[in-house]
Amino acid sequence: MGKLPSFILRSLGNAGSHLSSFHSFSSSSSNTIATPIEAISKNPMSMPVRRKGKRGHRFDNVDHALILFNKMIENQMELLGVSHNAYSLNILINCCCKLGRIDFGFSVLGKMLKLGVEPDVVTFSTLLNGLRNQNKIFEAVSIFDDMIERGYQPHLIAYSTILKGLCKTGNTDRAVRFLRPMESRGSEPNIVAYNTILDCLCKKGLLKEALDLFSEVKVKGIRPNIITYSCLIRGMCNSGQQEEATRLFNEIVDNNISAYNILIDALCKEGLISKAVETIGIMRKQEIEPNTVTCNTLVDAHCTEGMVSKAEDIVAAMIKRGIEPNVVTYNILMNGHCLQNKMDKARRVLQLMIEK
Repeated sequence: MGKLPSFILRSLGNAGSHLSSFHSFSSSSSNTIATPIEAISKNPMSMPVRRKGKRGHRFDNVDHALILFNKMIENQMELLGVSHNAYSLNILINCCCKLGRIDFGFSVLGKMLKLGVEPDVVTFSTLLNGLRNQNKIFEAVSIFDDMIERGYQPHLIAYSTILKGLCKTGNTDRAVRFLRPMESRGSEPNIVAYNTILDCLCKKGLLKEALDLFSEVKVKGIRPNIITYSCLIRGMCNSGQQEEATRLFNEIVDNNISAYNILIDALCKEGLISKAVETIGIMRKQEIEPNTVTCNTLVDAHCTEGMVSKAEDIVAAMIKRGIEPNVVTYNILMNGHCLQNKMDKARRVLQLMIEK
């Protein structure tokens, strides 16, 4: 196997102490569960986990998976019909990470290595995601670099995990630098990877950098999707560049209702309600009818500006055109009335919603 990287050595060294806690943690659960593993199916916990085996065999939550693992490491595999392999241990690592116990996840990694089970890309990707969820992004980057040194070929999910973590923690420059070596490592960045960074750049007001990256997307022949345009259009409107946003909108090949809703939402968020209404007029000329999302955006914008009566007119027009209001519509109206301290009107809207 060659020299083990430091994080794996730590996992091996800590496996005993972590697994001691791990045994204690899972044994407290096993006191309440006396049925065989195959029969456990009644506890309606919130994290179902599948295991390899006959159809219908499943765990209802992480505790059940921990109990099985305890039995596995106590050499009762023959009774359970389960063998140690990367598949089963990866499931357990995933359970630990979802439980927020990344330390247990690394303990299982240490146990894997002691058993001679080679971790795979899924193992590391799961641990990366667990670290990201705990905002330990630089530890995740360190592990990612170790993966590369060990000769593992990360897939796009692993890259996306790191990119999302870096962007979430505000390390946009680092995310852009992280994107660069992907091609040389045999992983072509896709539009999802670019969208992650574009969204972060736009939210931070770094529109120039976002547009430079968008140009790179087009030069590479990667087709932007509706999320790409959504990020950029909102970013432009937030920066007061409505005309540029409209020009970008016109680049969209398929100007459908979703595309128009993005532009209308961006305009409304900037208080440009009249331009949003004009855009709806353009839609109709192209025989694209507004939907509930479109109308809710306008209703919300009017309520935000204190024009609740106008918002009610929009709802009435919706109904006349065959567009049914939904719970979001009524909630917006109730909130608008409450903000103006018109509780009687808010109650009437609530009653109307109940009757619907």
